[in-house]
Amino acid sequence: PSLAYVIGLLATDGCLSSDGRHIIMKSSDHQLLETFKRCLSLKNDIKESFYNGWAKKPAYKIQFGNVQLYRWLLKIGLTPKKTYTISKLKIPDEYFRDFLRGHLDGDGSVWTYKDKWNTFKNPKYIYTRLWVRFISASGKHIKWLRKNTSRIFDVKGHIHERKPWRPYQTTSLWEVKFGKKESIKLLNQLYYNSTVPCLNRKKKIAEKFLKV
Repeated sequence: PSLAYVIGLLATDGCLSSDGRHIIMKSSDHQLLETFKRCLSLKNDIKESFYNGWAKKPAYKIQFGNVQLYRWLLKIGLTPKKTYTISKLKIPDEYFRDFLRGHLDGDGSVWTYKDKWNTFKNPKYIYTRLWVRFISASGKHIKWLRKNTSRIFDVKGHIHERKPWRPYQTTSLWEVKFGKKESIKLLNQLYYNSTVPCLNRKKKIAEKFLKV
């Protein structure tokens, strides 16, 4: 389960160096890298880094060399410069929920808010909205992700292509998005016990919808 979670992180915010040896994980969440480090029992330091482009948050990274793990990651579908080319990955069904939680912590989101749109009709018409989203620059990857998520967890979701609209964007972003009922079902699969490795700030949002 911990390794499947790590693969989810690497599929989103990680990368394989072109040297055939080094694996790099970046994030603006230091706690996420601490969890990544613990899952792989690494002793390497987490260092300050930076993101090219528009991001303004401080960033951190951890880099380590492991030829055996690198070659195994290639076999399951990860590659160097995977951002726009990543497709399906070889993830066993029994570990897919752990992989998906890693994917969520990397480039996904748990979004909730109070909808007061209809309070002009009745002040009691306030609804709690919830969305779970998974994002990638690769349409093939998102379509594969939705297909497996639907098959394993019996949720459908909707795929949406977000075309470039800012000066620094050159390609579309793809997302699969789940409404409240399916999001609750999915979150209870992802956080199936209180000790699973995860990004704490996203789990905190999800907790009010968990049955465990």
